[in-house]
Amino acid sequence: MLVLTRKLGESIAIDDNIKIVVVQIKGKQVRLGIKAPKETKIHREEVYQAIQDQNTAASKATPADLSKLNEDLKKK
Repeated sequence: MLVLTRKLGESIAIDDNIKIVVVQIKGKQVRLGIKAPKETKIHREEVYQAIQDQNTAASKATPADLSKLNEDLKKK
């Protein structure tokens, strides 16, 4: 892991197309701005992990699970 120190307004460049800027420092929180191409997916870690967990669960679904899901969606 690379650990860097940045001050307010300073940034970090990743490759040629991603830039992370320190936008605000308030107490123990740091607000970051991220400039990246539109197609780059950016998530908070807990959101990313939830997506991964859902994808893993979906990949293990049986045909019966999918049929039940289809029926549930039709009811809505």
